[in-house]
Amino acid sequence: MTTRRSHSRFFVMDFAKVSSYVRSCPFLAKTPVTTMRNNLPAIKSLAATRCPVMSVAMSVQSARSISTSSPHQHAAVAPHDHVSKGHPAIHVKKVQHSVDKAMNKVDHVRSAKHKEVHSAAHSSKGFDYESFYTEELEKKHKDKSYRYFNNINRLAQAFPTAHTGNGDHVTVWCSNDYLGMSKHPLVVDTMKMTLDKYGAGAGGTRNIAGNAQLHLSLERELASLHGKDSALVFSSCFVANDATISTLAGKLPGCVIFSDSSNHASMIQGIRHSGAAKKIFRHNDLAHLESLLQEVDFNTPKLIAFESVYSMCGSIGPIKEIAALARKYNAITFLDEVHAVGMYGQTGAGVAEHLDVMSEIDIITGTLGKAYGVVGGYIAASARLIDMIRSYAPGFIFTTSLPPTIVAGALASIQHLKVSQVERFGQQYHTAQLKNVLADVNIPVVPNPSHIVPVLVGDAETAKSVSDELLSRYKIYVQSINYPTVSKGEERLRITPTPGHTEAYMDRLVSALTTIWKERGLRTEKDWEAEGGRAGVGLVRDEPVKQLVPLEGVQFGGAHGYDELCSFYEGLESGAAAVADRNAAMEAAGGFFQPSLTDRMVSASA
Repeated sequence: MTTRRSHSRFFVMDFAKVSSYVRSCPFLAKTPVTTMRNNLPAIKSLAATRCPVMSVAMSVQSARSISTSSPHQHAAVAPHDHVSKGHPAIHVKKVQHSVDKAMNKVDHVRSAKHKEVHSAAHSSKGFDYESFYTEELEKKHKDKSYRYFNNINRLAQAFPTAHTGNGDHVTVWCSNDYLGMSKHPLVVDTMKMTLDKYGAGAGGTRNIAGNAQLHLSLERELASLHGKDSALVFSSCFVANDATISTLAGKLPGCVIFSDSSNHASMIQGIRHSGAAKKIFRHNDLAHLESLLQEVDFNTPKLIAFESVYSMCGSIGPIKEIAALARKYNAITFLDEVHAVGMYGQTGAGVAEHLDVMSEIDIITGTLGKAYGVVGGYIAASARLIDMIRSYAPGFIFTTSLPPTIVAGALASIQHLKVSQVERFGQQYHTAQLKNVLADVNIPVVPNPSHIVPVLVGDAETAKSVSDELLSRYKIYVQSINYPTVSKGEERLRITPTPGHTEAYMDRLVSALTTIWKERGLRTEKDWEAEGGRAGVGLVRDEPVKQLVPLEGVQFGGAHGYDELCSFYEGLESGAAAVADRNAAMEAAGGFFQPSLTDRMVSASA
């Protein structure tokens, strides 16, 4: 319990501390000092009760009321109110004096801040915008969170090879084109034919000239894929998540959102834009989620937002268990399957299909830009929910619809992956292989059951440096992942094997990582274990984390299925090597690199 002495010490705060309260406190920042002085009895807001100045001032007001009340009333409150101890009137007078002093400091800080802004705005030179931009960027450089963008141009006929800005050929190990569908002949040919027939652009929003039969067919296909009444296509899944959550939670009266602590930025943005109350539960922690659900009235609208595959650590959400909690506490579920659609389930509908729980999820969101190899996002849900989002969401209504070529390519990709198992089984097979090999050489992989292979480095600058060395020395492109995408101290390399990363590619990657780890003295799996573990690496477990799709469960549908897959991609590798040799010969002869040469590459699929 707070004492009188602690309150007195509290109000002898320095000017800087008061200034920080003014900037951060939602009450002090907006409420005039005169209002705070003269209207304490009327102040009931939650912001005021949490304010370091106003909470005490309100206690003073409460004590003042007690000092003028009857002895019976005073006695009833006294055991719970420290200000009633001793002589109430004297104590109130002292603390009121402290409150007045604090108010004067707040007033002074506000006045100084106003003068500072006014001076900057009306100086001879005006506000220095460029200096402001420089300072903000400098913050990024100092905490090592500045993002660098490599010039990587993926070659359709030489997947997973790309050329850099200077023409060097490199192997891409971190693409979200998880199944290589961006270069699949069926997808590419469909897009070419659609381009010839319908042109390049959609021509407008969905409401104005941009609502073609292709869009409607794609939405029907997506609804069928997820076993829902309807679906709605957006320009990206970031927009889909933001628009859906902000619109839905903003409309539901008094809605409370329960969000996994590792949710993607798109969902976090949607939660912010909704204005709804939120409660964050620890990553995949069902007990914590349930305890938070118990705090909210059963009849209050509730939305639980979570993912199936978390793309930076590779963990998988407890979908079935969360759906059960939603039913128990009268909530609806919002499941992001962005890093799962196309890759899991018999028809590629995602982890929910793999676990046979799709019917228990209210809203499923996915992307057309990862496993399906094109671009765009979508939601699938009940017909009425979809129609409501279609009618109210600005992110859907006021933007140009996806071009016909994109929609046609996505439709072709989805239809192909609904029946073909080869691509996703090839990916799962190579993922399991790579994880096993890296474990054998003691490279620290964050354990998880999905197709993501995160290699823990543990330092932002080192992670960036290792990524640069892989690219410059070994012609291997693996992007480093730093804060704020992952927590500080958990920086990593994010590796994503595809059906095209056959054994020859894998050998080169493992050799390069092993050499770099040894030369730099980077921490291995055993080193992390000796330090007590980090990000799941080096932790003692009763049994190892198992793959959702185990290696022994991967079947290619035919005796030669995997051999044919490897032959296909090895043929592409030979084609890439031929073009690389040709470019080198040109440069030696005084020529120059021409990306258009890729159009004349040997096509292994021909």
